[in-house]
Amino acid sequence: MWNHMWAWDSVAGGWAWMGVMHLLWWVLLIVVVAAVFRWATNSRAGAGDRPLEILRERFARGEIDKGEYDDRLRHLRGG
Repeated sequence: MWNHMWAWDSVAGGWAWMGVMHLLWWVLLIVVVAAVFRWATNSRAGAGDRPLEILRERFARGEIDKGEYDDRLRHLRGG
């Protein structure tokens, strides 16, 4: 009478299969959380680099001289 309850264990590898699926669930969850965290930090970090890129582009095009470049760079870095 009790044997039918454990039949799934012998047919499909039951408990071992459940353990593998449980492990895969946690791996998937960790990968998704890491991807979201990485995406969020990259999008925030990228926004702060744009003023420096513009400053470098203006210096490269000759729109500003070395002194103005250094002054603005110091200001952007908070100094």
